[in-house]
Amino acid sequence: MHRLQLNLVVTNVRKIAWPLSFVASPTGFTRGLGKKTNLDDRSSSRTGDLNSVIVIGLALIALTLKLAIAYNTIGTNDAVIFYGFAKVLSQHSLEWTYQHSIYFNHPPLTAYYLRTIFWISEQGWCQQIGVHFPFLLRLPGIIADFVLVLVLIRMSKLHCDLRIPRWALALFALNPVSLMISGFHGNTDPVMALFLVCAGFMCLQGRPAICGLFLALSCQIKIVPILFLPAFVFFWLPQRKIRAFLLSLVSLSAVLWSEPLLKFPALFFKNVMSYGSYWGIWGVTYCLRLTGLREFSKVSFFDLAPAQIVVIVILKIVIVAAALVIAWRRRQLRGRAFINSLAYTWIAFFLFSPGVCAQYLIWLLPFVLVLSPALCSYLVLGSSVFLFAFYNITAGGLPWSVAISTDDVRELWAPWSLLPWSILIAGTIVIWRKTARGKAAFRFFTFEALRAEN
Repeated sequence: MHRLQLNLVVTNVRKIAWPLSFVASPTGFTRGLGKKTNLDDRSSSRTGDLNSVIVIGLALIALTLKLAIAYNTIGTNDAVIFYGFAKVLSQHSLEWTYQHSIYFNHPPLTAYYLRTIFWISEQGWCQQIGVHFPFLLRLPGIIADFVLVLVLIRMSKLHCDLRIPRWALALFALNPVSLMISGFHGNTDPVMALFLVCAGFMCLQGRPAICGLFLALSCQIKIVPILFLPAFVFFWLPQRKIRAFLLSLVSLSAVLWSEPLLKFPALFFKNVMSYGSYWGIWGVTYCLRLTGLREFSKVSFFDLAPAQIVVIVILKIVIVAAALVIAWRRRQLRGRAFINSLAYTWIAFFLFSPGVCAQYLIWLLPFVLVLSPALCSYLVLGSSVFLFAFYNITAGGLPWSVAISTDDVRELWAPWSLLPWSILIAGTIVIWRKTARGKAAFRFFTFEALRAEN
């Protein structure tokens, strides 16, 4: 049934686009308290373990729900388009796919995975048990969400300055954003977010080589984590561990990118490195489109008007400049402050990005969770409202099976994207005002290095 329905949807989507062809105790003070302190520590440890079990239990519930959703639905345009990519990749080479479809803007590792799960989904035993291509596409992201919760719990336990409130972890484990994106949407974004968080975790653990491996893996899923390269470089450079970090990062990237870099580098750069998402559905570019000016009216990521290209270049320069300034000024910060640096970079990206697709909203959540659990909660709320509106409109109402976004319905869901964007703007202002008073940490137009963060 899923196979028949998927083929029907593929036929319709051809009209939209071509891709188818532990807490450290203050021992100096408590050493004299003796057995009472030990009992308190044990009680605190038991409470912490119980809280962790509750959070993991909620994550398992979310895992089960996502698996059920993925098994019984097809997903969005992306799931159908990826099916087309996989079919083409199975019949032709990676070079041919890059050459004939500008829509295929994914690194080679994603292509290899698509080719693999297409082959698996075509096997008789797989079809007999009802495991279809969209389910296999979403499976790594569903697993990644669960592993991410475990990583955040571990980070919170091992680093006392990174103690995430249990209520915030519980909300994150069962948040509707990941439920809708990982369970229904159909893309690889949750896997990228997991690898990037693991790279940050390895910074806290003092393991540059493993950090480089995780950062390289995140760049194999989506190219956007390369934006964080300055932060990682400036983190390891003062510690004289940059060689191990760069060696693992470059080595793994060279191996996984070897096919396009050696055979068709120009195509790889054009499709993957220069991708800029869709103009006119998020933030600044959406507001410009609302002006009604013809120069800003086209919604696409290619063949844009000169005025649109100029705006995109300016916004990209602002994002890269913000990432460099954050990385340089916060190069001496460690622990939670470094994870906050990654969060600030994500916030700058989402504030000024020329385009943000719905599934991108999962990228920044774990980092904002560390930076400010309160802001993360508001962002989850706003993003959930937007995503529900997006999926409900494109799916034609409940229950969702397949959600196809077309020009006809875009104007119905696009205004809802202003909600999470506005929350990010408001949250940034609140955080800046709260910590800015006379501190170099939040003065603009200065390159003074920060040495501590309160």
